[in-house]
Amino acid sequence: MAAPGYGKQSAPEQLPRSATDFAHLPAREAYLASLIDHLPDGAAMDVKTLAVLQPHYGQMACRTALTRLSTAGHLRRVRERLSSTDCRWVFHTYFSRTPRPDAWWAGFLATGEASTPAAPDPPDVRTRNRTSPVSAAYAALAGLGLADPRLALSAADCAALEPLAAEWLARGTTPALFTAALTAGLPRDGVHSPAAFTRRRLIDKLPPERPQPQQQPQPARILECTACRTPCRPHALLGGLCRTCHGGTPTDPPPHRPDRLSPTAVHAHAARARGALSRDASRTGAGRT
Repeated sequence: MAAPGYGKQSAPEQLPRSATDFAHLPAREAYLASLIDHLPDGAAMDVKTLAVLQPHYGQMACRTALTRLSTAGHLRRVRERLSSTDCRWVFHTYFSRTPRPDAWWAGFLATGEASTPAAPDPPDVRTRNRTSPVSAAYAALAGLGLADPRLALSAADCAALEPLAAEWLARGTTPALFTAALTAGLPRDGVHSPAAFTRRRLIDKLPPERPQPQQQPQPARILECTACRTPCRPHALLGGLCRTCHGGTPTDPPPHRPDRLSPTAVHAHAARARGALSRDASRTGAGRT
């Protein structure tokens, strides 16, 4: 019987869908991988559900296909504790359209974060950043003169005040609120030194620090062998399989068993055995006399 649950969870940082996503897989595995890829997160993807969702393959074929998808780096099965105070466990299957090596899966499931580097900026963005490398804090200071000419700052003023403005933005102040706070209530007789006046306001009106969100403890996770569902440590899984399952082939046929004998054949064998015993007994008796 298929195990219930194993709701789908999409792995992070997957490449966009393309026509060649699963071209490296056999036809059956590619078909089921595409089906799983289009399931929403949380959808059941155990072998029984997959067998019902499509008309081509039964539960045993789906089980073998999931095992092969695991060894190909597309999925891992995990049992996860709900919280440190709740003893209940939930079962997930993390699926990645992009195949991942064992080391990537071990790092992601241990930390909850992908270990792949972020994609580089497009060429036009890199070029623009080189020609105008201004920070958000610098841009906010330079924009004060547009909001009110009395606070027009030079490039040198913006560079000198940039650390103070950056602290405002780090504490959650948006550029719009930054401009409103610094330009509100300016003296009617004008501002004699815009840089000094802005520095004084940046210091005196600095908003309070935002409370840091409490760090949620990482949920307890236990990896399972995709084939036999035995709990294992990450380093003990090869392609998502335990050593026992990895050593054999999921599709190996069962050992050959001879057909059962018919009742007539059983009686014939028994008769021959009794006859042999009788002859042995007769020879033994004759030898004694």
